[in-house]
Amino acid sequence: MKRCLIVVDFQNDFINGSLGFKKANTLIPLIADKIKHYHSTGDDVIFTYDTHDEKYLSTQEGKNLPVMHCIKGTHGHKLCPEIDNIRLETDKCFEKCTFGSDKLFDYLRENPYSNIELCGLVSNICVLSNAVICKTAQPETPVSVDIRCTSSFDEELNKAALMIMNGIHIKITGLEDK
Repeated sequence: MKRCLIVVDFQNDFINGSLGFKKANTLIPLIADKIKHYHSTGDDVIFTYDTHDEKYLSTQEGKNLPVMHCIKGTHGHKLCPEIDNIRLETDKCFEKCTFGSDKLFDYLRENPYSNIELCGLVSNICVLSNAVICKTAQPETPVSVDIRCTSSFDEELNKAALMIMNGIHIKITGLEDK
């Protein structure tokens, strides 16, 4: 049975755009290496895309986070070039209009994996939400998050999210290299 890497919202707006932060740039080579590894072993890579439209500010999320970002069709919606250049046509891609992806949940319910690993942005929002979706869709499948390949604009929220994920049996890896 295959393993799966889920790259959560590694889009320009979260790296160097309207919601970008300095640490996000440092993740690019680490996530690129991880994607290349999964591709080289024949395992699956899935990408989620935070996806909004011009009406974003009138949504509940937009009212709580009034920063236009990841507007479909804009540069900010695209994967960063270093990651987009290694994405394969066979990689699954799911657009989502909120933190967690219902399409990812549906896909995982129908496609079992031996392991699921997540990386990407932002650890305390979309990575956390999609990790919970993975555990819900495949409760007996080991799910992990590599601490080296996720982060937040707020280090305290990043640490809290990792602790919460660990508490719901999502393995936090990469600690030995920190």
